[in-house]
Amino acid sequence: MNYLEQSRAALKQLQTREHIRILAVESSCDETAAAVVEDGRRILSNAVFTQIDLHALYGGVVPEIASRAHVEKVDRMVDQALKDAGMTLHEVDAVAVTCGPGLVGALLVGVSCAKALAFAANKPLIGVNHIEGHICANFLTHPDLRPPFACLVVSGGHSHLFSVEDYGVFRILGQTQDDAAGEAFDKAARVLNIPYPGGPLLDKLSEEGDPHALPLPRPKTEGRYDYSFSGLKTAFINAVHNARQKGEEIRDADLAASFRAAVVSQLTDRAMLAAKELGLSKMALAGGVSANRLLRREMQRACDEMGIPLYMPALSLCGDNAAMIGSAAYYHLLRGEIAGLELNARPALRLTV
Repeated sequence: MNYLEQSRAALKQLQTREHIRILAVESSCDETAAAVVEDGRRILSNAVFTQIDLHALYGGVVPEIASRAHVEKVDRMVDQALKDAGMTLHEVDAVAVTCGPGLVGALLVGVSCAKALAFAANKPLIGVNHIEGHICANFLTHPDLRPPFACLVVSGGHSHLFSVEDYGVFRILGQTQDDAAGEAFDKAARVLNIPYPGGPLLDKLSEEGDPHALPLPRPKTEGRYDYSFSGLKTAFINAVHNARQKGEEIRDADLAASFRAAVVSQLTDRAMLAAKELGLSKMALAGGVSANRLLRREMQRACDEMGIPLYMPALSLCGDNAAMIGSAAYYHLLRGEIAGLELNARPALRLTV
């Protein structure tokens, strides 16, 4: 039998086991990560190498530098994840990896590593959508969470509102029509001379500011649950430049707080409008921006007012990590969705039903 035939034979045995442990690899952007996850809900290990210091000099992620750093660190993170879990490669049941979306060079490093591990150990291989992984981070924080629920996924590259109708079944309710919210935060931070990573530091600075100091527009979109941040970003940049040219004194904390409030109000208002009009009974957050202090507070307040529960990943699971990929992979495995060695990086991979 070839590798895929052997994997399918092993799959039938795995699906009858009481516990399934998956080694997962994540390398879609600027975190090199590996983890071991049991039954999609329990983290046995979660090793992450962040490249923030490598990219800080350039004010953002440099794809070539990110790819090279992944090459240098991915083996170490796999070794660390296995060591922390107290397991060997041959003791895990399957290998999972992010295959998209993301930076193509970065993705290729993780995919190549995972394919080599799966083939060497003769373990089933599972390709996972990065956005699905972010959604599944909630399963690791809230073991009681079950579909259906709505999930607002907000990160540097994505801003989507999904209906999670079942494990692996997603329907897009709304999405950004231009920039992602995280990208907008980073660009606003750069205008305020906040160093990389701009978004989290802008969030911290905003806690000291007045969110009403700078009036900003609330963009309208054709789709009732869609988002738009490009015009808002431009309005903010122009307002800051005009104020500086006129010599007006506006505290950076006030500017940051005003921009954060404008972004968060749009995210919260559209998500809760969808919840009200579509009768959604559970709401979740996911993605790097789900760590934003104001977004967490405002979504909690809005959900409390509507009387629906809000699920948020632990702060350690908001950013890119491999544990969330291992969680998503578990449900792929239960459905019999495994990959062959032809698995490739798909930088524009979409998450659809």
